[in-house]
Order: sequence, then C-alpha cells, then structure tokens
Amino acid sequence: MKSAVILFPGSNRERDAARALKQASGTDAAIVWHGETALPKGTDIVLLPGGFSYGDYLRCGAIAARSPVMDAVRAHAAKGGLVLGICNGFQILVESGLLPGVLLRNSHLKFVCRAQHLRVERNDTVFTSLYNKGQVIEVAVAHGDGNYLADAETLKRLEDDGRVAFRYCDASGDVGKAGPNGSINAIAGIYSEKFNVLGMMPHPENLIDPLVGGTDGAALFESLARKTAA
Repeated sequence: MKSAVILFPGSNRERDAARALKQASGTDAAIVWHGETALPKGTDIVLLPGGFSYGDYLRCGAIAARSPVMDAVRAHAAKGGLVLGICNGFQILVESGLLPGVLLRNSHLKFVCRAQHLRVERNDTVFTSLYNKGQVIEVAVAHGDGNYLADAETLKRLEDDGRVAFRYCDASGDVGKAGPNGSINAIAGIYSEKFNVLGMMPHPENLIDPLVGGTDGAALFESLARKTAA
C-alpha cells in the first residue's frame, strides 16, 4: 500500500497516522507538504490527519481546503483513489467539497477529549471490511468542532444511500444517548458517493496498540492494506 499523509501548518497527528498505516501495511507513508501540487506517483491512499490546520482560523479546515495540494487530492478522489480524513482532516474534506455537510462547534461549546464508542454501520467498504456490521468499537475523540450538520435533503440522501460510516453510541450500541458533540443522527463519519472518501471525527490511529489503551482502530487501516494488496 502506497500512502501519502498530507502535512498542513498546524497538523499534529501526522506521525500517528503514518505509524498506523505502516503497522497495517509494512510500508512507510510519504509525508507530503501542503504546498506541493502533486501526489507521489502510484499513491493508493491519501490521509488528511488531525490537528489545527492554520490555527483553525476562519472555519476549521477552510484555509487548508484551498492549499495547492488539495487540487491533487480532488483529482485523486475523482479517479476513484482512496482518501481518509480524520478529525481536522474530516473538516478539510467538507470544506474542500469532497464530502457534504458542515462541522460546527460542539453543541455544549466545549472541547471534548475522551474515549468514545462508535457503531460500525456497514462492513462492505474498503475502509471497514475487517469489522462486523453493527460492531461497537472504542476509539478516541478530541475536538471542539465536531458537530456534524447537513440540510434535510443531503441528510436523507446520506441515510438512504447508506453513506453513514460510524455513529456515536454507548457500549451497548445505543445511538439514542447524547454523543460528544450534538451531531445530527449521531453521525461520526460519512462516505462520499462512490465510497472511496471517508471523513470521520474520531481518531482510529490512536487505538492500534494495546500499550496505549486498545486496538479497535487497527482494523480500519488493515482493511485498507488488504484492499490495496489485492
């Protein structure tokens, strides 16, 4: 698996993301500066990591979405290439038009940093094939602007097309309980129309090693490695 992690001014999870990709695939990820205009030749997956690109000025991800490298990322996605955005990366995907909707301030107006249960909504995608449908996993959340919102028409299309990847839930899988940020329909991550772009607020890259509290995030990267090795 040949992967590229995009580094923006203010990114702070790029090394965690690269480590997760290498652990799954055995191959080092290329770290690509945001000012580049092309991706490394043969890139299978582009990962936009978490952090605070450009200090979260204007709206989170709004400036990074206009970085030179994002034209290459959009072209990669248009050709069916895989793109994963985590936390700030999800915000950048929304701001760049690769995913619909918007991410607002958390409903309680506080930064949240804690372990969080998620329900895997489907396991027939390249990102989730090693999970079970409906499986409850535990990963980490750390954000102040993760409150996902979309207009009624967009939300219906996401739900009807099965494009909700993960929902916030409790340990039993109940999504009716309040999530960490007030997201509509407890949405924690969504797919693009062709299911080759995934944006999610939680951090699977931080739960790949039992030494740091769990391994529930590892299957996402291993799913990608298996797909690209096929």
